[in-house]
Amino acid sequence: MHSLRLHHHPLILRTPSSSSSSSSRLAALSLSTMATSSSSLTLPSISLQKLPSFNASHSFKSSNSSFWFRNVTLRSARDRNLDRSRVFMSASVGSQAIVDDALFSDYKPSSAFLFPGQGAQVVGMGKEAQNVPAAADLYKNANDLLGFDLLDICVNGPKEKLDSTVISQPAIYVTSLAAVELLRARDGGQQIIDSVDVTCGLSLGEYTALAFAGAFSFEDGLKLVKLRGEAMQEAANAAKSAMVSVIGLDSEKVQQLCDAANQEVDEANKVQIANYLCPGNYAVSGGVKGVEAVEAKAKSFKARMTVRLAVAGAFHTSFMEPAVSRLEAALAATEIRTPKIPVISNVDAQPHADPDTIKKILACQVTSPVQWETTVKTLLTKGLKKSYELGPGKVIAGIVKRMDRSADIENIGA
Repeated sequence: MHSLRLHHHPLILRTPSSSSSSSSRLAALSLSTMATSSSSLTLPSISLQKLPSFNASHSFKSSNSSFWFRNVTLRSARDRNLDRSRVFMSASVGSQAIVDDALFSDYKPSSAFLFPGQGAQVVGMGKEAQNVPAAADLYKNANDLLGFDLLDICVNGPKEKLDSTVISQPAIYVTSLAAVELLRARDGGQQIIDSVDVTCGLSLGEYTALAFAGAFSFEDGLKLVKLRGEAMQEAANAAKSAMVSVIGLDSEKVQQLCDAANQEVDEANKVQIANYLCPGNYAVSGGVKGVEAVEAKAKSFKARMTVRLAVAGAFHTSFMEPAVSRLEAALAATEIRTPKIPVISNVDAQPHADPDTIKKILACQVTSPVQWETTVKTLLTKGLKKSYELGPGKVIAGIVKRMDRSADIENIGA
């Protein structure tokens, strides 16, 4: 596991003078808290990136489509503020740009889109989306890109097939973005979308959030998610591993439980907290024998219960290391742009603006614990007023309500 050290650089925008600029159902995915050093990564210096031009008329049918800009009237006040901040920290030189990764560090959330991760899938999802042409088109495009009928599996199952890592990840990605289209089609939906000023997603959901924020196209995101699912499945097949949710303990007690279990198993079977989901609900990943030891000892640590998760293996641990190189290669070949709004990372619960940094974080995300508890707590502490869970299931809404019963969150399914 690696520790995360981010190197922030001043923003220098360099654009051609001729161009114009505009502005039991858990996702078993986790990780140590921001202060923890058990999972860390040293990120190299930011490299030069050419900033793209964004077009408000892009549609999902285009290979360069952006959810943020599909038939959207740009949000003038916030966009002007963002443009001013970029101008303040930029200088025009040549035709390339260095983006300050800390561009969004002072974000003040008001309205958030939250996207679910693996485990949220359910047979029947996607059926409602067929009533909205723009949402239905997403499944048609996905079928063409994936080479199989994703919609049929979403709507009709069988459950065992939908639950597989290689199917569930693209299925949840497409269904979650279809939910955006269902929201857009309803009265006042476009105004809600325009009001969103921060987004994030649980593990897999981070890719959905990045697609919504315009960091990459729907098609490029789907290709990445497809490869991610395949690579994680292959890594899981390479070693016997598992995940289990521990219910009813705080994170310190769960860490002590892991330490006790690790004393009884060899190095290949050690376990760690892989998903900091919310108080009293943490997922532990590791070798099968280590997970069995956690289950056996949980009651003695006063845990209310343990639930073995129906996933392929020990996600968000070093067991997923074989998947990293494939992800790195795919990310290197993908055009990633600075998101239009802050997208909170699962790795460190912080927003990142530099495309190269985003690529590095996505690559190490599969071996790093998910900081979802810190992410939600930070959003609430910073003054988040309204949030929407878009996609299948209501896991995220349950987490938010558990952390703040007065929180205003709405589910938008598809």
